Amino acid sequence: MKLINAFGLLIVLLLAQACATVPVTGRKQLDLVSSSEINTMSASQYQGVITKGPLSKNAEQTEMIKRVGKRIQGAVEKYMASKGWSSQLEGFNWEFNLIDDKQVNAWCMPGGKVAFYTAILPICKDENGIAVVMGHEVAHAIANHGRERMSQGLIEQFGMTALSTVIGQNPTAAKQIFMQAVGAGSNLGMLKFSRQHESEADHIGLIFMAMAGYDPNLSIEFWKRMITMNTGQKPPEYLSDHPSDETRIKDLQGWMPEALGYYSKN
Repeated sequence: MKLINAFGLLIVLLLAQACATVPVTGRKQLDLVSSSEINTMSASQYQGVITKGPLSKNAEQTEMIKRVGKRIQGAVEKYMASKGWSSQLEGFNWEFNLIDDKQVNAWCMPGGKVAFYTAILPICKDENGIAVVMGHEVAHAIANHGRERMSQGLIEQFGMTALSTVIGQNPTAAKQIFMQAVGAGSNLGMLKFSRQHESEADHIGLIFMAMAGYDPNLSIEFWKRMITMNTGQKPPEYLSDHPSDETRIKDLQGWMPEALGYYSKN
């Protein structure tokens, strides 16, 4: 029994050492995978998605995605610098691409790899709507939700064995866990995050869009437009596992005073 208790204490201590803090929300999360490892896997997978495409040939829409992306990137870098966390962005190699596809979706892989699908643009309507989505998706990467999910997957499959050994000597298993963590193997490019992660991305994304000079109040109008698509038997994939409609709007309203504190028109 003493041995079991000692082992349990060791596990607790190891997990305590493997915790990180999510920017903006301050939530503690499991962190067993280095950013360099997951960013490398992300870059490889992203390149495969972009190569398959097809990328949009609409120059105006493509430029709009890149323009909004750069502004959100600038907001992220400014926020992280203000907190002394710029080192967390090391290894980020930002990319913003528009894929010609009928899926109503967008996503951001670890390391700042962003993809929008053309079908979501009519719902975005303009740059403000794109900023809502861009901020939300980039927030997943800044909050390290993919890394957190991969850490959880490693614990589930391998317990507290040497994780560096798993990643270094069993790259196939590591890649499979990565694919599950960020959803790179799905048709959507991203599997569903948990409702907790989605709500957290709403919060963080609201701050980023405000810092980028986009009115955060307009986020509520975007989500209302998205919610109107949720009246059929099957909602858009982009809403899968997101908070309920009422909860999302209520939460956004609750975070609005904080977001407006970061907002100034450009």
